[in-house]
Amino acid sequence: MRKPVIAGNWKMNMLPEEAVTLVRGIWQEIEGHDKVEAVVCPPFVDIPAVSELIRNAGMAVGLGAQNMHWEESGAYTGEVSPLMLKKFEVTHVIIGHSERRQFFGETDQGVNRKVKAALAHGFIPIMCCGETLKQREAGETESVVVNQVKCGLFELDTEGARSVIIAYEPIWAIGTGKAATADDADEVCGIIREVVSRDFGDEIAQAVRIQYGGSVTPDNISELMSRENVDGALVGGASLKPDVFAGIVRYS
Repeated sequence: MRKPVIAGNWKMNMLPEEAVTLVRGIWQEIEGHDKVEAVVCPPFVDIPAVSELIRNAGMAVGLGAQNMHWEESGAYTGEVSPLMLKKFEVTHVIIGHSERRQFFGETDQGVNRKVKAALAHGFIPIMCCGETLKQREAGETESVVVNQVKCGLFELDTEGARSVIIAYEPIWAIGTGKAATADDADEVCGIIREVVSRDFGDEIAQAVRIQYGGSVTPDNISELMSRENVDGALVGGASLKPDVFAGIVRYS
């Protein structure tokens, strides 16, 4: 049985004091709701304060970073290493988000290196994939997503593949208010599961958790989660309000 995982990607929002207030508010709403694994992914500068709060308050909330370099140290100005994140008890790392690919030139090969580094340091990668509106209208959704998933999981062993969370985020639905239908999301998540099955076997494919992301709200989460291949959500703007994010976590 795959435990659903709802992760909030705060993107470039929230100062440290605001981050602490937000996490406190979320926890007040979801404490005791253990049917879902909840994860918050603040900006790097907020991670120390949020980590301290989660630890001291004994919150059952995962702490994710929004990115990570694959090297432990070196001449990589502006980057953050796995060891730096480990220091603050980070548990998850978002890798290959479409905004990283679009605005910062991340490649499938770079995503693969980051996934491998995350696993080597004990993090759970949340590996993103998804097509643009132009690719969708051209009928290229499957080929684009299959290629991204295969590249991202390249040369992983079966236990590594089992540990990766894959987030299907159609780029045309991110922050636009245009969510994919539950059936559309399930179809693509099913394609992703088939890719994992072909490369790593059906047992691993049935264990891998696949999220949907893109304009997820408390109003559409139940329908999305009712589908066989959707195991959670990667939430953007809706994760910045405690009652709204809690409403998504407490969908059941």
